[in-house]
Amino acid sequence: MSVLTRDEAQIRAQLLDVHRYTIELDLTTGDETFDSRTVIAFTARADADTFVEIKPAELRSVTLDGQPLDPQTLDGNRLPLKNLTAGEHELRFDAAMRYSRTGEGMHRFTDPTDGETYLYTQLFMEDVQRVFAAFDQPDLKAVFALSVTAPEGWTVLANGITEHLGEGRWQAAPTPLISTYLVAVAAGPWHSVRTEHRGLPFGIHCRRSLAPHLDADADELLQVTRQCFDRFHEKFDEPYPFDSYDQAFVPEFNAGAMENPGLVTFRDEFVYRSAVTDTERQTRAMVIAHEMAHMWFGDLVTLRWWDDIWLNESFAEYMGYQICAEATRFTDTWVDFGVARKSWGYDADQRPSTHPVAPEAVDDTASAMLNFDGISYAKGASALRQLVTWLGEKDFLAGINTHFARHKFANATLADFIDSLAANTERDVHAWADSWLRTTGVDTLTPSVTAGDNGTYTLTVGHAGSRPHRIAVGLYAQDLGDNDGHLTLRERVDLDIPQSAPQPIGKRPALLLLNDGDLTYAKVRFDPESFETVRTGLAGLPDPLTRAVVWNALRDAVRDGELAATAYLEAARTHLPRETDLAVVQGVLAFATGQIAGRYLTAEERPAALATLSALCRDLIRRTEDGDNPGLRLIAVRHFIDVAAHPDTIAAWLADGTVPGGPELDPELRWRVLGRLAVLGAVDEAAIAAELERDPSATGQEGAARCRAALPDEAAKARAWEAMFAADESTELSNYLFSATAQGFWQPEQADLVRQYVPRYYKDAVAVAARRGPAIADAAGRFAFPAYADDTETLRLGEECLRDGDPIPALRRRLADQLDDLARALRVREGRKG
Repeated sequence: MSVLTRDEAQIRAQLLDVHRYTIELDLTTGDETFDSRTVIAFTARADADTFVEIKPAELRSVTLDGQPLDPQTLDGNRLPLKNLTAGEHELRFDAAMRYSRTGEGMHRFTDPTDGETYLYTQLFMEDVQRVFAAFDQPDLKAVFALSVTAPEGWTVLANGITEHLGEGRWQAAPTPLISTYLVAVAAGPWHSVRTEHRGLPFGIHCRRSLAPHLDADADELLQVTRQCFDRFHEKFDEPYPFDSYDQAFVPEFNAGAMENPGLVTFRDEFVYRSAVTDTERQTRAMVIAHEMAHMWFGDLVTLRWWDDIWLNESFAEYMGYQICAEATRFTDTWVDFGVARKSWGYDADQRPSTHPVAPEAVDDTASAMLNFDGISYAKGASALRQLVTWLGEKDFLAGINTHFARHKFANATLADFIDSLAANTERDVHAWADSWLRTTGVDTLTPSVTAGDNGTYTLTVGHAGSRPHRIAVGLYAQDLGDNDGHLTLRERVDLDIPQSAPQPIGKRPALLLLNDGDLTYAKVRFDPESFETVRTGLAGLPDPLTRAVVWNALRDAVRDGELAATAYLEAARTHLPRETDLAVVQGVLAFATGQIAGRYLTAEERPAALATLSALCRDLIRRTEDGDNPGLRLIAVRHFIDVAAHPDTIAAWLADGTVPGGPELDPELRWRVLGRLAVLGAVDEAAIAAELERDPSATGQEGAARCRAALPDEAAKARAWEAMFAADESTELSNYLFSATAQGFWQPEQADLVRQYVPRYYKDAVAVAARRGPAIADAAGRFAFPAYADDTETLRLGEECLRDGDPIPALRRRLADQLDDLARALRVREGRKG
């Protein structure tokens, strides 16, 4: 299949003006394909040749202005339009299209709980071509009029309000001008909760088997939606531009959510079947706000080409956290961003695959797809937060509203965005953009404290990097009247980097913290005296965001080989038992378990690390015995399960159905325990089958796949490998079952057992990626990679694959990143910096 190049898109955009798509989908033709009939009304501005895209199972007929075109001229996904004359034209397509099991195009899912079937579209980048014919590029916006024939008893959702015409026929209200990738359909026997807000219909929808769980959270979901909706209308001059707002929680969704106008689709793990922490609820609220931000930035105003994807994602990421903090009960969203999300950007920005937030060289759609990463999201949002700090929110919002007014229902570029900001401030935002959006890498800020006269000191900040920063410097003193090691904020100093002169700071503080408040994107280091305070007094810092900045600095120091991995574990063991913020506890334990114990320590050091983490989790469980912090207790229980080196305690929990003192083991915890017992060889296939009978849901199916792949048995490993990589379409795993199987397969405790699969991985991953496409390629690179086979031979084999194996772009990018992470882990083990 051909990918679309930027040059081709520019030529076609100059040639065509696309007016309207009339699309008829028939979802009653069987389990493998559906019928798609499309009429495209467009104008050619000149005589020329061009093409239209479609990826059919069968292309039955095509006509141009009533004259038949030969379907056999379809070349991959392109149908040539030869000798097109200037003027108005009409294309008609009649095709059968394949359902997907990979979350791309029209995904089809049958719920194992009740046998009901659900369909939904994910048309991002090039996948609209899997559903209907289109001039598929973001700057050829058009009106879309959609009708759907579905089985009786189903509900059809779309971008506009849908009307049931009888006999399974549904008609959606025509859209305003939108891009092809934003068209959306979701069909099935949905369970729906509907309401109205500010004169618009709102709805939330899920599978029927999840109905009790959606109903339990409906008030919260709708309240967050209303609060964010109202807050956006306080900030933006342009009103919400579509006729309704539906949020559908759909199965086997690859992303967190998708910003389809009027019909946002979310992964249905956000409909919680089991107990969750308040931080997880906060994440869900943030995603709701993120996708709603896209209604303006992304849908109303859309990028012209994929080099400006950051204009969509960085803006929505920033607004998601900011609006959630301003409008909902979740006021500490930036703590979670700082301790969990931001590291995604830092890590991506230090790999060879890094790119600017706003890259200039995005030559085709395959290249563009690789930029949906921690840089476009986390780094971009951090850059915007720094921009707001430097520019001021008033001028920032004025620029945003100018941008909406200038480009609504059209397309825009980075240059347009910067011009809109520049129109509302005297600051040089063009220079700021060049420094922040066109460069790569992470700056590092290092404090140097110098003694002056009369017991006073000055601060000079060493700056490795090129970007300007406006930061806050926190000066903390020991609380002399407190015996628990609390620190108090003596002063917070605003500082511009690079400095024009050393900054007076008065008496030397116990802790000097650069980037206090986390307003910029940079790694920070400590002076020796401050590091000693951190080592002994981190938990005594008064603000969770300050503690998140410190934990991030420790994390960065470990990854850079400047702090021993065991020192991070010691800090966690010392300070987490006193931590009150759930996001901080979760973030620190996740890094300590997954990276420190899992990769940065040797196999010989791992048992001691697990023992340390197990003792830490026991302390947290004891601390929460009175029931006043169920979220903290749940985090501790989850991680205790994950680091259990011996099966006895967690096996007893499973047998009793509860942790002593709570919580009871809900489905998520039961599968978690069973998965760890499988790794330890303490359960067998019979136990897994019995649990699956108890929980036959889609999540149960995934849990069983994960457990079966984790069994320390040669036959179990062979079956799991065959399930992931065998070239048999009739038994191919869905995207979620593939990921679950891959997650179970590689375990640090089973290195010898699976060693034979390391060289097989590269060949088989390349083959399955080429056969099944980008979504499975991403899963194969992300989850099926032998991350725990961390030695130079794995590195050599991977580099050989990149050089000679010809992986498709999605897999190549994942492999390159995984191999860089592996090389970093080896450096950390060896005590080398870098």
